[in-house]
Amino acid sequence: MKQIRFLDVGWTYQALAPKMDAAAKRVLESGWFILGDEVKAFEKEFALYTGAKHCIGCGCGLDALELVLRAIGVGHGDEVIVPSNTFIATWLAVTRTGADIIPVEPVESTYTLDPAKLEAALTPNTKAIIPVHLYGQPADMDPIMEFAEKHSLFVLTDAAQAHGAVYKGRMSGTLGHAAAFSFYPGKNLGAFGDGGAVTTMDDEIAEKVRRIANYGSSQKYVHESLGFNSRLDEIQAAFLRVKLDRLDNWNWTRKTIAGIYLEGLADTPLILPEVPAHIQSVWHLFVVRCQDREGLIKHLADHKIEAAIHYPIPPHKQNAYKGMADMSLPISEAIHREVLSLPMGPHMDEDDAHRVVEVIKSFFK
Repeated sequence: MKQIRFLDVGWTYQALAPKMDAAAKRVLESGWFILGDEVKAFEKEFALYTGAKHCIGCGCGLDALELVLRAIGVGHGDEVIVPSNTFIATWLAVTRTGADIIPVEPVESTYTLDPAKLEAALTPNTKAIIPVHLYGQPADMDPIMEFAEKHSLFVLTDAAQAHGAVYKGRMSGTLGHAAAFSFYPGKNLGAFGDGGAVTTMDDEIAEKVRRIANYGSSQKYVHESLGFNSRLDEIQAAFLRVKLDRLDNWNWTRKTIAGIYLEGLADTPLILPEVPAHIQSVWHLFVVRCQDREGLIKHLADHKIEAAIHYPIPPHKQNAYKGMADMSLPISEAIHREVLSLPMGPHMDEDDAHRVVEVIKSFFK
């Protein structure tokens, strides 16, 4: 029986090996490994892909978030609204600036930040909102942007899981004032190591992000401000350029698999993801909710099917944020007790997806 892996990063190399080898050789022979032609070319190509005016490569997705927050002056005494239901990196970026986190619960059916709950979270110290395009699905951005404009707030979208996602005809890199992307290997557009990027239409934000990420310098040995070292490697940029050409095709495969899951699992007790008509998810993850999660995981494993949990513990229950553990965030806590991610990725074919469906249906018989 063939094993169906939850994720197979190595498959992306196998699918593109000649082009990947050529990209690596090109960088190695150039003798230029930091802030060279590959990074410049990738930034231009990814900006064009997202529709943004600027793209600035950086070390990882967490850095991308922090760089933007620092560029707009977020720091001690400020508050940033974040989803209560997200990977901890969204929270860590705020904490690293010294600002305070204000968590807001999600819409339970979509898992993304609930715009209706923003008013109650607002204080005179609120400076920014970070909606997360979780699991590959954009947050409901129009009401978020309307709220932000009314209260003069900056909106930084966490698009780490949403490369190529679309909201009302607009790409995920242009839905807020700036967007932060991760190129962690498991992402829809993943490097073979860490990497990240910021996209924005704002010239001033772009210039500040680029400077802060390069030791606070825009001219060698001249440091206009405090900064740190967060730069996208040349070799990772070269790999990403190869993968960017395949991203839409790979996202289409994900959509096909998601369609098989949605249709095949409709009559099971699982709570399936919902995608509004005006959104095109890129299905970074296909997340269901199951009351007997551990039982289903074991059943899948017995049939050589890998599953995963994104995420078992909400951020406010992590020891890193133990001071917030007593907060009442019941929607997030319920979600995290039940979520289960099914195998998803371009390494799969339709037969794999149908087999996952049949094995899950057999669990409930």
